[in-house]
Amino acid sequence: MNLYAPAAAGRLAPRAAAARPLVYVPNSHDGTVTVIDPRTYRVLRTFATGALPQHVVPSYDLSTLWVANNLGNTLTPIDPATGREGPGVPVSDPYNLYFTPDGRFAIVVAERRRRLDFRDARTMSLVQSIPVQCKGVDHMEFTADGRFAIATCEFSGQLLKLDLETRTVTGYLMLDPGGLDSTAMPQDIRSSPDGRVFYVADMKANGVFLIDPAAFRRIGFVATGKGTHGIYPSRDGRLMYITNRGWNTTAGGRHGPGSITVLDPATERIVATWPVPGGGSPDMGNVTADGTELWVSGRYDDEVYVFDTRTGRLTHRIPVGREPHGLCVWPQPGRYSLGHTGNMR
Repeated sequence: MNLYAPAAAGRLAPRAAAARPLVYVPNSHDGTVTVIDPRTYRVLRTFATGALPQHVVPSYDLSTLWVANNLGNTLTPIDPATGREGPGVPVSDPYNLYFTPDGRFAIVVAERRRRLDFRDARTMSLVQSIPVQCKGVDHMEFTADGRFAIATCEFSGQLLKLDLETRTVTGYLMLDPGGLDSTAMPQDIRSSPDGRVFYVADMKANGVFLIDPAAFRRIGFVATGKGTHGIYPSRDGRLMYITNRGWNTTAGGRHGPGSITVLDPATERIVATWPVPGGGSPDMGNVTADGTELWVSGRYDDEVYVFDTRTGRLTHRIPVGREPHGLCVWPQPGRYSLGHTGNMR
């Protein structure tokens, strides 16, 4: 089984194929989104959103790109066919946004309010709020059978497991149970292609924890680089591109020891490390539709990085606004989106 096979290069759904090829970069500090032409690597324009935009998220049905305006308490819709934004939709505290595998619900990750808000995936009307007991809930992945989700809790060093059928939290897992001063600060979370292992990027531990999603227990760890943050599968699912932000704190500086680690999920071994020449802070992004480029935001350096996935070479650095975060490369292959910056299936 390869969960990522439907998102292989060239497998664009009709709606995605009709989209204008663009890269959308939310500048958290500025309250804006910068739009880049991926063919010329030039900025086309920058438009205002609500306060503190965090991620640009493809909807489940691929008809809309949502900008999650965390402090603005809105989702700004973008029409992917034109690249133009519409009026904001009110929602509470949208740090991140996901969609259940059956497409029925959007899950707004309300980090500050310690909630997971289930909303109608089309209208965004609230269906149910689920309180969580951990701190800093932010990223999420779904089991292969679509029954459960596992979310990371950045500020308490935990994971939570959510039953999607009953919409209840079934348990919490401490990633570093050894003491009060936790060395865990989990960020992004992604499944292995076969669904048997979840990889959890950890900014303090400087690597990825390996989690058995069925047993909900830690089964391993792979060191990657300083400030491990995002995880993106290659188009064929044979590799995982892992961003190392270069800092172990949420307030980093410029020109840190940022890099990309390339992990083989079949062997759980590192096969390459791509440095950012002169330093940088690679954060969130995704792979292009053909799989030849990895685009990621430079969170503390106010720029976007473009890596050639065939050579590992950094080919472009594009200046954008302040604190660029969860950029979205669009279109991407896949039948539907599970959220974030394009978790495609």
